[in-house]
Amino acid sequence: MAETVDGKKEDADYKRLQSFPLIRHTDMPEEMRVETMELCVTACEKFASNNESAAKMIKESMDKKFGSSWHVVIGEGFGFEVSHEVKNLLYMFFGGSLAVCVWKCS
Repeated sequence: MAETVDGKKEDADYKRLQSFPLIRHTDMPEEMRVETMELCVTACEKFASNNESAAKMIKESMDKKFGSSWHVVIGEGFGFEVSHEVKNLLYMFFGGSLAVCVWKCS
């Protein structure tokens, strides 16, 4: 019985840890970074089974808030190399293996 209780506690701890956003790389100013991260978490939670809709929500919100030409990629298992405006890149993980990359081009 003790193993089952410990197993459930470990599973709950793992789920809580995996739902916390993890910033992999960013050069955004602090205020923009926090707003973008919160927007990404909200979109990924709202559209948990539809990455395309989540990306569209993030892009449209970023275009309105910080000006146009924002790009968003959401998914698992991708690599990227992008040119971007300085101080306008955020690469993070959410929910364990879901990666979100947001950047602005001129």
